[in-house]
Amino acid sequence: MSEPVLYGHPDSGHACKVALALELAGVPHQRIWVDIWAAPETRPAAFLAGSPFAEVPLLVIDQQPYVQSGAILLEIAQRYQVLGGDSHAGLRRARELIVWEANRIGMCLPQIHYAAKVQNQGFPPGALDWLRARYQVDRANFDRLLGDAAFFHGDAPGVGDCAIWGYTQWINRMGVEPTTSMLRWIDNMRALPGMKTPESFFPN
Repeated sequence: MSEPVLYGHPDSGHACKVALALELAGVPHQRIWVDIWAAPETRPAAFLAGSPFAEVPLLVIDQQPYVQSGAILLEIAQRYQVLGGDSHAGLRRARELIVWEANRIGMCLPQIHYAAKVQNQGFPPGALDWLRARYQVDRANFDRLLGDAAFFHGDAPGVGDCAIWGYTQWINRMGVEPTTSMLRWIDNMRALPGMKTPESFFPN
């Protein structure tokens, strides 16, 4: 069996989610940098063969490609019995958190983050106001989901924490206010032994 191969880029919070999960799980793997700002046809052939939309992350395990960050996180949890994947309750929590992230805070924050990078070009009037209004609801629900726990999975992080980390890690760049609970959780995540910067996860 060969080591899993993860394709990603430091600007992709979705790729960072998967890189962090593999690191926390202690799964030996290779990481390959993909230029997500270049034309899709210029990206590596092996990557294009496995990623139908030419998007990161792509995780290849035993020549089988896995796409979509939430689905990949659940695959890691179940396959390696880690980060919530070692129990029915842990997997239930993981599914709930990953679906919430994808539909709520993981929808508005990536768009706000991208808008900042492109100086709002391409965003119609009112779009960012709508995204920021969604975030106000999402940050309140963030606090409800976290409660007083150190992590969303309890005393230790799980794949749900990895999912939510993807874009929340850049909250200070987005011009939106984090909650006190969010800042506490971010500090806990940054202190994890397997944590790295996006650039360290995917060096060029």
